[in-house]
Amino acid sequence: MTPYIVLGAAVAALVSSAAIAVYAERRVAGAIQNRYGPNRVGPLGLFQPVADVIKLILKEDVTPTAGYRFLHTVAPIIPVATAIMTVAVIPFGDGLFASNMNASVLYLLAIASLGVYGITIAGWASNSKYSLLGGLRASAQMISYELPLGMAVASCLLFAGSLNVLDVAASQETWWNIIRNPLGGIIFVISAFAESKRTPFDLVEAEQELVGGFHTEYSSMKFGMFFLAEYMHVVINSMLITTFFFGSYHLPFAGMWLPELSEPLKMALDVSVFLAKTSFFVFFFIWVRWTIGRFTFKQVMDLGWSRLLPLSILNFVIIASVLYFLENGLS
Repeated sequence: MTPYIVLGAAVAALVSSAAIAVYAERRVAGAIQNRYGPNRVGPLGLFQPVADVIKLILKEDVTPTAGYRFLHTVAPIIPVATAIMTVAVIPFGDGLFASNMNASVLYLLAIASLGVYGITIAGWASNSKYSLLGGLRASAQMISYELPLGMAVASCLLFAGSLNVLDVAASQETWWNIIRNPLGGIIFVISAFAESKRTPFDLVEAEQELVGGFHTEYSSMKFGMFFLAEYMHVVINSMLITTFFFGSYHLPFAGMWLPELSEPLKMALDVSVFLAKTSFFVFFFIWVRWTIGRFTFKQVMDLGWSRLLPLSILNFVIIASVLYFLENGLS
């Protein structure tokens, strides 16, 4: 399958999955809180995301008079663009990828760190104290958790022996990284929650403190793009958790028992397995949001710098040492 077809299908799936995640969050939240959830627009409320889009399109697009109009307009595009750029190097199956970069892991980390610029610029361009505080919190949070997340990814690269995401996925055919590197997996999942800026790490838009945070001064489809980007990043982070720690498109211990399959059957199995794992982690993101309360800013900073970063460095050193001695012995 040509890379352009894979990329087009991946982008379409990412955008549509974000809309599905919005609906799923409302249904799961309703179940957790013992209420119905969406049940008016269409059967079982399935057309609620469509109604939301129509509502946002029809709302007035307001730009703050004292704000910076150009930056205020550009800011919502950045997080959406970074989510779409990320999906280009994620393998959805054996041979199912849009781009094969030798250093695709570095590409992923670089692109993932750019999304926060949209939030920071939005806070600055709105010329509002609440928006600015939300943008500053987003920057501090990203810096605090990008480091342990990067170290957790680096510990996976020790097993793959490569900076290519395809090699990381292929190295988990028999043993998933979550089995070989459980601490790294836990650190990565927590950091992914912080990077997605959702509860319990949603300090950038804490309603009780900052009204709406960085998007206080946004309306219409500009707000809609931030809303879309949030769920796109939830889906992307679920894909990254699956790719780096939960075997990517491989079934558990597939190298031990799975027989050779025909090309179409193997492709269908790979995609189904990858989507099933991703869907599970999207549900996990939703479940955590409606189960755990928001952390304070001090707790978020303390967790990142005093807990996760030292643990991630220690984990990397231990794994590197063990692999070195297993390969070279004690001599």
